[in-house]
Amino acid sequence: MIQEIFHPAKKVSTGAYSAGLLIDGWLFVSGQGPVDLSTGGILRGSIEEETAATLNNIKKIVEEAGGRMEDIVKCTVHLSDIVDFDRYDVAYASFFSAVKPARTTVQSVLSDGIKIEIDAIAKIKAK
Repeated sequence: MIQEIFHPAKKVSTGAYSAGLLIDGWLFVSGQGPVDLSTGGILRGSIEEETAATLNNIKKIVEEAGGRMEDIVKCTVHLSDIVDFDRYDVAYASFFSAVKPARTTVQSVLSDGIKIEIDAIAKIKAK
């Protein structure tokens, strides 16, 4: 059975997708960006600020599914400018303790002028 997981603060439509889908303990989190999901507005800032905002959105979805950031096993990251890699990497690393998730990072054309988008896969432990 597939369970849809919602971002707890989401008040506006941001497209035809689920924030997360939980099946057999696996959580698949759709691409998230630096968006205030209560208003739909973009949280523009430095790459560090946009990375933190994006990962905070992912964190809320993972927690809503009963998990923790440490449960994330894989992320795919899209940067609008690969030159930002080193600065994004430091901000990204601060969200994970001990073992970091497997990760792919690529440069992509992103909508609305955002600097970063991240999707994630987590293995949520049964309670």
